[in-house]
Amino acid sequence: MQFQQLQYFVAVAETRHFTRAAELVHVAQPSLSQQIKALERELGADLFLRARGNITLTDAGEALLPLARRILADADTARYEVQELVQLRSGRVRLGATPSLCTGLLPDVLRAFHDRYPGIQLLIEESGSHDLVRELARGALDLAIIVLPLPPASPALTTVELLREDLVVVSSPEATVPGRGRGGVKISDLEGERLVMFRHGYDLRELTVAACRSAGFEPEFAVEGGEMDAVLGFVRAGLGVAVVPRMVAARSGRGLRVTPLARPGLHRTIALAHRSDVAPPRAARELQRMLLER
Repeated sequence: MQFQQLQYFVAVAETRHFTRAAELVHVAQPSLSQQIKALERELGADLFLRARGNITLTDAGEALLPLARRILADADTARYEVQELVQLRSGRVRLGATPSLCTGLLPDVLRAFHDRYPGIQLLIEESGSHDLVRELARGALDLAIIVLPLPPASPALTTVELLREDLVVVSSPEATVPGRGRGGVKISDLEGERLVMFRHGYDLRELTVAACRSAGFEPEFAVEGGEMDAVLGFVRAGLGVAVVPRMVAARSGRGLRVTPLARPGLHRTIALAHRSDVAPPRAARELQRMLLER
């Protein structure tokens, strides 16, 4: 049974005329008649009673007609929904990002994407890079914005660098700036300072602790275990200082003093990643393009 044969059958059933049905489906009448006969042979039953000037459905034809109409309607629905996806009128993008990037990098890009493709649903997973890499590997995300380098034993991912971002020191306006140096805060100036520290699994935690240890001291924590918003809130309250991305500090609003780190400073490399063995859906590829062109 062929899809085209069902189209021809429904056309004849609705027009009760082979010639008019052929005109309706834009095919020669002999070809339509041949396909109807082939369908009848396939089904093992006549579908029409053919009397001169009078075409009526047999019992088999009556039984087939609602089923054929449903099949054709389902095919039209499938065609429409695929076209919707191809034309980016519907669908979804599952994007992972670290909390600091959700705060600093994503809002403007996601707003522009939503304005252009309002029918695309955006699902955001906020977590550390290590967790996001695992989510990519198991197929739970289409794209993820992560911090390089990738953790050891990472799955096969394709990464494209987005930006290299400076880190800065944030403190309460009432607090004394560590070191008071004109060229910015040195990592060594953080020795003896009470740090507000992120939870385990945060790239910023690992980067800050590693920098302190490279400078020859073990950092002291006033409070630890927070997410980005909590860390900024604790700093505003005067509990300590924190090392955060420049973009986050720029968006953090009032209540924080932002001081650059002295050269060579601290930096992090932000990349967009997806699985190497699976191409992202078209909507995800369009978001990827917008992120790269931002």
